[in-house]
Amino acid sequence: MAWAIPTNDNKSQGKYSGQATYFYPGLGACGWTNGDDDMIVAQSELLFKPNHGADCGRIVEITNVKKGNVATAKLVDECPGCSQGSLDMSPALFSKLNDGDLDAGVFNITWHFQS
Repeated sequence: MAWAIPTNDNKSQGKYSGQATYFYPGLGACGWTNGDDDMIVAQSELLFKPNHGADCGRIVEITNVKKGNVATAKLVDECPGCSQGSLDMSPALFSKLNDGDLDAGVFNITWHFQS
């Protein structure tokens, strides 16, 4: 199954698919400092840069494709190494979506902006 990749329009309600990874946050590209326990994500620079960071602060709903776990998070950073539909997330968010397992390192996700 293929997911449509939305345009760079901020109001797009398209669904993205990719991989979840985690990182240890600090000062992000949106200008906010976050910690490991914050429910935050970094968006691929392929989506972040064309919008000049316009998605900063938006809420995303993320689903772990295999486990079905769903969580929401705030977009606060860009991820230079992420493919277009992938998200880098705080350890707390990664753990929540993956039943507490950080050792997996990566899992498949779908996600969309809530509004």
